[in-house]
Amino acid sequence: MRVALLAESFLPHMNGVTGSVLHVLRHLERSGHETLVIAPRSGEVTADLHGARTALLRSVPLPSYPQVRVVFARTARLTALLHDFAPDVVHLASPFVLGWQGVAAADALRIPTVAVYQTDVVAYAEKYGVPGGAAFAASHTTRLHRRATLTLAPSTAALQQLESFGVDRLRWWGRGVDAARFHPDRRSDAWRTRVAPGEIVVGYVGRLAPEKQVEDLRALQDLRGVRLVIVGDGPARPALQRMLPGAVFTGHLEGRELVEAMASFDVFVHPGESETFGQTIQEALASGVPVVATGVGGPVDLVRSSVDGWLYRPGDLPDLRARVADLIGDDAKRHAFARAARESVRDRTWESIGAQLVAHYEDARVLRPIDDALLARGATRPSAPAIESGPAPRHWRRYVALGDSLTEGLCDSSRMPAGRYRGWADRLAQLLAHVGGDGADPFRYANLAVRSKRIRDVIADQLPQALALRPDLVSVFIGANDLVGRRPEPRALARELEGAVRRLRETGSDVLLVTPFLPRRRAARLFAPRFAAFNSELRRVADRTGARLLDLEALPAIGDLGMWGSDRVHLRSRGHRFLAYRAADALGVPDAEALEGLDAALHSDDDDVTESGWLRRDVLPWIWRRAQGRRAGDGRTAKHDDYVLIDSGGMTRPVAPAH
Repeated sequence: MRVALLAESFLPHMNGVTGSVLHVLRHLERSGHETLVIAPRSGEVTADLHGARTALLRSVPLPSYPQVRVVFARTARLTALLHDFAPDVVHLASPFVLGWQGVAAADALRIPTVAVYQTDVVAYAEKYGVPGGAAFAASHTTRLHRRATLTLAPSTAALQQLESFGVDRLRWWGRGVDAARFHPDRRSDAWRTRVAPGEIVVGYVGRLAPEKQVEDLRALQDLRGVRLVIVGDGPARPALQRMLPGAVFTGHLEGRELVEAMASFDVFVHPGESETFGQTIQEALASGVPVVATGVGGPVDLVRSSVDGWLYRPGDLPDLRARVADLIGDDAKRHAFARAARESVRDRTWESIGAQLVAHYEDARVLRPIDDALLARGATRPSAPAIESGPAPRHWRRYVALGDSLTEGLCDSSRMPAGRYRGWADRLAQLLAHVGGDGADPFRYANLAVRSKRIRDVIADQLPQALALRPDLVSVFIGANDLVGRRPEPRALARELEGAVRRLRETGSDVLLVTPFLPRRRAARLFAPRFAAFNSELRRVADRTGARLLDLEALPAIGDLGMWGSDRVHLRSRGHRFLAYRAADALGVPDAEALEGLDAALHSDDDDVTESGWLRRDVLPWIWRRAQGRRAGDGRTAKHDDYVLIDSGGMTRPVAPAH
């Protein structure tokens, strides 16, 4: 793959954006990909760029912060650079000025873009007091990221912020840490003797600028036996040195000096409230140093309060002081926190983070032509739920699933008796049963789906049954059988389904609307325009009715052939798991992604996916039924046409009807 990286900031100025770009370049080189870096020119670059070509453009310094450079390149210039390199994807690192020009250039060449949100420019504008700056920054950020093919954000807080702006197509992508470089073994008694002899060291590492709120460390400067050590540089340094006369200011450190200083701290403090992630927090944890950080933004995902550090109330300086005092006054607790800190980063390697990034690149490459085709017809582009930042989950207690064979669960035979199936809706019901509630009100679940049914069948048969059950949540996943039929009218079909959704919503029930999808097979391309048109209408239906949408067209992984069963038209167990957890994401179930990984590890697929005999086993019976005017679902009843109870012991029939 050929990847062009447009970086808003670059060497020789070192910050979080530059550091992550260098790690990405290292991973891409090791994986055999070619790279081009387009970035501001601000001095000589001597670091190893891991085989990347460079196009460093003329830039101007920000008046209030000369280390930060801004490129005002013409879009035509960027278009020419991208055209000559011919990338498969454009990576926009913390895009704002150069990133906006870059996404326009990529659009001109129809190249997919992956925008990586790393800097909370809205908070920065507020801190620097730019008149009207915060509103402009929010508006510009929204336009830019909605234009990108995918947006990656590093923390729950960042995902929620972007979602509140109206940014769609969000994915989580964190940061790795070099746990071999940042290591407790780097701790140096000589360094401590030189910098703070006989004292406990409370340290900070990072840029010295207003948005970092380093001045809040004044709450710690008179703690007995404590020496504040400030590592870093920036425009706020002179004022901070006047404000914190007893602190040691080392200036900017890198390489061996940086890792030695970090590991030699006793407590690391991070007071900034506008961090989208907090890479120095990870580096402190890897160094075996407990962390005290503000309980907002990126640190919330990194620091486990009372395990490897403390999160204090934002802006509450007495609370900050109390948390630090708690650690410096208890050696045993501090050492226990230090051991837990090191253990917490064990799996946060740049190798795994880099592999996730390449997977996002692949998704963007699949999504870009879909977006172009939809927009050319005036349709809306698909939008995936943001991981762990969707709507807050209600404590639903009565869930009804409507649909066809996919909701019935065909081919999901994992740990089921012969001839019986689980399915994504069964799996989702199990998840929802354990979200909230104290067990006093049992969770009820009905699955009215029957194979081969169409939209008219759901409206005529399943909808009245669902209304009689008085559910508080209904999933509606239907339409594929209509769309593969003769001369379907996608918009008319969506209007029919909208009526059913409105009837459910009028009862007060929440509705999860699921878009149909196709396997990534050549034969399926014939039906792709129909599915795209129908799904575009479903997005409008969800918006008009207030239904929650699981937009699978934005999740290319569902089309992978490894998700599909031996009959080639239904999902295997792996696919049903994927669908269930993405539905959980859309409903706001916390930690759904982590639970999915655990589920996959504990329940390996053991279903038969052998495609030999497919023609005789699957195709010929289907042709025979069609010739006789029959369908696979004729004469079948739903597997759960009334509520069953779900608890930790499984599903059982209720003693009395629930309606």
